[in-house]
Amino acid sequence: MADLLVVGSVALDSVTTPFGSVKEALGGSATFFSYAASFFTTVRVVATVGDDFPPEHLTLLRDRGVDTSGLQPARGRTFRWVGEYGYDLNEARTLDTQLNVFADFKPVLPPALAGAPFLFLANIDPVLQLDVLRQMARPRLVALDTMNFWIQGKRDDLQRVLAEVDVLVINDAEARQLAKEPNLVRAARAIVGFGPKTVVVKRGEYGVVMAADGQFFFAPAYPLDSVFDPTGAGDTFAGGFMGHIAAQGTVEPATIRRAIVYGSVMASFTVEDFSLNRLTRLAPAEIETRYAAFRELVRIDG
Repeated sequence: MADLLVVGSVALDSVTTPFGSVKEALGGSATFFSYAASFFTTVRVVATVGDDFPPEHLTLLRDRGVDTSGLQPARGRTFRWVGEYGYDLNEARTLDTQLNVFADFKPVLPPALAGAPFLFLANIDPVLQLDVLRQMARPRLVALDTMNFWIQGKRDDLQRVLAEVDVLVINDAEARQLAKEPNLVRAARAIVGFGPKTVVVKRGEYGVVMAADGQFFFAPAYPLDSVFDPTGAGDTFAGGFMGHIAAQGTVEPATIRRAIVYGSVMASFTVEDFSLNRLTRLAPAEIETRYAAFRELVRIDG
């Protein structure tokens, strides 16, 4: 088992779906990622929060064993996001974004964190992602997430950091936008040419596709009776994915394929309730049971 570092956002989310709503619930890319990864390995988070951040949220993370020593407090209000979903839960409509202290976030890694062997650069400015990478002793594996805002507005900066990472985790629309290619298979191949050896494309309810070494691997989404809130599902997927890899301490192809399934397992739990609510009730045995169910979904023989 090896340490896993994530650099990203911690936020307060207000979300409405056809099945309910929450106001200023714990959210943010680093939050969902670290909570999910904590089921597999020791995870350390670097992010920023304002002086209004509820202390009970810190307690929730620490009780899961998440190391918050890299959390940078700042004077002002915590990052807030307000969004809503219709019955098509694949796409959120953003109603309000208040960056607040996150607008001036400059990640500074404490020396104890700079040697982490596994690093996940969550969705932040690619200039900051590259700066974090420069602060690290060379990790064994670096994975990165991004979004359409950076692809459109900071493509050159994004391509600089992509040239130095091992894995890109991205959704299907972003993959097409980044590659300027409507066909997802060709888009994934093109992105591998930008630098990442492995490209993991999240496709929501249609599962995940991975491109690596000229080959493809597909995993379905878990069929659920009830989906309440998809917020954070992609970050939770990344947490399960990177958490399993760090727990195994290896980047062998078989480990990465299993990690994709574990990531899908964690995402499937997250969407069953709002915020982290389902994950706070999650038992490790449930993870293994659903992992076994995933394997049955794709078993061809026997």
